[in-house]
Amino acid sequence: MVVDHDKYDIKIIRPQLVDKDFKLRREPMPSARRRKIVKSLRVFHNLETMAMTIYRFQITKEDSELNRQLIAAMCNEMTHHQDFQVKLYEYGAKPSLMRIAYWCIGFCFGFFSRLLGKRRILRTGVWVETQAVHHYAQLLEEVEWDDDTRRMIEKDQTDEDGHINRWVGLLETGKY
Repeated sequence: MVVDHDKYDIKIIRPQLVDKDFKLRREPMPSARRRKIVKSLRVFHNLETMAMTIYRFQITKEDSELNRQLIAAMCNEMTHHQDFQVKLYEYGAKPSLMRIAYWCIGFCFGFFSRLLGKRRILRTGVWVETQAVHHYAQLLEEVEWDDDTRRMIEKDQTDEDGHINRWVGLLETGKY
């Protein structure tokens, strides 16, 4: 399944939510489907924990365009993190305790890439976001999502693709 990325505006970092956007999604469904949904939501939540932590530890005190972009990317990843946390609770589940390990991995990628310089920060971003887009595509294909959750996942995937393009653009221009 191919996601129509033109359907989503990646300039919107944090989409607006209103009260009616929150629903309890605990209606009866086959237990295998529910398990697959919850497992996939936990995967997404863990990966977004890692992504926002990477960006958090790549940001320096320097007044630069790269730092501005990293802050925007971190905020966007925080939004994705919240998206998946909300969906977990809507489905009657909770985040995995394994997210602590993903935080640690994110710290290592973020902190050590920062020590290695701006080019390494950007290359790390491209690699991590490429992995994220792949995971998004795989889980969009494999899981029977409800329409609201599918749209949210597609939007988040489009954002990740936008991050790749942003980091590649900065690498190509050398203006970071």
